[in-house]
Amino acid sequence: MPLSTLPRQVTAVQCRLTKVPTRVFRTSQDASKYVASVIADLIRERAAEGRHCVLGLATGSTPVGVYRELIRMHREEGLDFSNVITFNLDEYYGIEPTQLQSYRNWMDRMFFRHVNIPPENTHVPDGTVPPDEVEAYCERYEQMIQEAGGLDLQILGIGRTGHIGFNEPGSTIDSRTRLVTLDPVTRKDAASDFFGEENVPLQAITMGVGTILSARKIILMAFGEHKATIVKQAAEGPITENIAASFLQTHPDAEFVLDEAAAARLTEIDTPWLCGSVEWTPQLIKKAMIWLCLRVDKALLKLEDDDLREHRLHELLREYGPAQRIAHDVFQQMMSTICYSPSGSERRRIVVFSPHPDDDVISMGGTLLHLTSVGHDVHVAYMTSGNIAVFDHDVRRYLDFVLRFLRVFEMPDKRVNELAGRVRAFFASKKPGDVDCYEVREIKTLIREIEARAAATYLGVPEENLHFLRLPFYETGAIEKKPVGEEDIQIIERLLAEVQPHDIYLAGDLSDPHGTHRVCADAILTAVRRGRYGPQPLNVWLYRGAWQEWEPHEIDKAVPLSPEDLEHKRKAIFMHESQKDEAMFPGPYDDREFWQRAEDRNRRTAEIYNKLGLPEYFAMEGFVRWDPDDVL
Repeated sequence: MPLSTLPRQVTAVQCRLTKVPTRVFRTSQDASKYVASVIADLIRERAAEGRHCVLGLATGSTPVGVYRELIRMHREEGLDFSNVITFNLDEYYGIEPTQLQSYRNWMDRMFFRHVNIPPENTHVPDGTVPPDEVEAYCERYEQMIQEAGGLDLQILGIGRTGHIGFNEPGSTIDSRTRLVTLDPVTRKDAASDFFGEENVPLQAITMGVGTILSARKIILMAFGEHKATIVKQAAEGPITENIAASFLQTHPDAEFVLDEAAAARLTEIDTPWLCGSVEWTPQLIKKAMIWLCLRVDKALLKLEDDDLREHRLHELLREYGPAQRIAHDVFQQMMSTICYSPSGSERRRIVVFSPHPDDDVISMGGTLLHLTSVGHDVHVAYMTSGNIAVFDHDVRRYLDFVLRFLRVFEMPDKRVNELAGRVRAFFASKKPGDVDCYEVREIKTLIREIEARAAATYLGVPEENLHFLRLPFYETGAIEKKPVGEEDIQIIERLLAEVQPHDIYLAGDLSDPHGTHRVCADAILTAVRRGRYGPQPLNVWLYRGAWQEWEPHEIDKAVPLSPEDLEHKRKAIFMHESQKDEAMFPGPYDDREFWQRAEDRNRRTAEIYNKLGLPEYFAMEGFVRWDPDDVL
């Protein structure tokens, strides 16, 4: 599909002030469609010339949407991959190609098996090469790229340290394919894939920066808020060995392809008034005035005309001034967000969707307490089992309790002993990263359900109003999940039809390291769009908290929390014992426990409201109203 025929909704903003050409798409799905179309056009162009198309490919969650779109184009539009040769960026060293975490295994499962690239044309670095042969092997990998005609297009993601491939800080611009030692930050970020940081390899084979820059065209993709800071540094900062992605500024045909979340900190997106003339919308005015307050350390109603002039907001002052009038309007807007009764005083039916079994209490535990305390009919729907996030030692502990319980009360059960034997035998042979057997997955599911029941009922939700949906897309037993299907959406539709809610709360996080929050949100909103459930209009509210919080200019509803509310919320989070002290998937960029993140973010929101000159509260939970025309 030529770029000119892309669906109309796949549009992008092109940033003018970044040092690398940058396209910002509304969603990662739109961005992925664009990149897939670029690849498809190139494949067809090379085929028409009777030449091979040589692609440099990447792994990880970022390019998954591209591969799925290319697979769709192959199946539905006849896109032919028979002329394609691929070279992958990297591979962990000391890992077998059949191992679950192997990039060769990943590429086979996610892409190669679904298209008609000749197997001999797919190349992934070999992580099993003997140490004394690694250098020669890397030279041969470089030679194979050159013999294929060089890379026509290289696809990249970007890591937390700014690495491309596994080119960690300190990599030089002329580096080539080689064995590298992984940065501790990189290993920590990969820990969830290996079920523990201690299982992550220490080294990897990677294409060098120079190898990557030899490609005729380069596209770096980044999605989600957690990539926003490093994207800004790579796209707007100086060229430095500390951030390998910054070397892309030297390439004649490189571009960054981002979703809005990953682009959020780019100057042109975050503070466009610093870049020149802008079209002032109500939302942008609110954002600019809040930014100014925090910049000059003044409350809204204390801002003066000179504050706007001195901080490049003279156009805003000229069009909508004086400062007092603009500030008063924003003050009233922010005041209207403060909501002591989140769903009003009249009894309403409410469904809180929790992607994992603890997201409800982490992200909106205080609001849950407010809703139940005034008598609303609150339901919580736990969308996934969350079983992959339970450590094996918790299974052993609970199993030991059951066996000792039966023994103490002289209740022998042969079946329980047989089950314990099977579980122990599985653990004895289990290797890091192995998918759990059925019995272990079910025990881990039960652990999380028990914790969720304890936490939700502590906050006042009746036990009969707790719904454990166990959406099928999640139940793979592995980190990687299946795409959401019709069965998943129908489960949500049945729940909505049963409860007939007035209000829905769901996770609006985009920084979940494995995308479960986003996938669940897409499934819920698809169900909402397809049917009418309960009284209309149906109010849909998006919460955050597990990975980040809403910025003040985004908030449509802020629920004040007292010290007692926050203490109850903390105790509810503590009831998720399997996630306490050390979580299996803590996410990137944040070493704090979830209860600490939640409290700090809730207090920060209240602190910002206070700095704006609004009423002072101990803590606040923020929500954004979802409009049917919006996408996440």
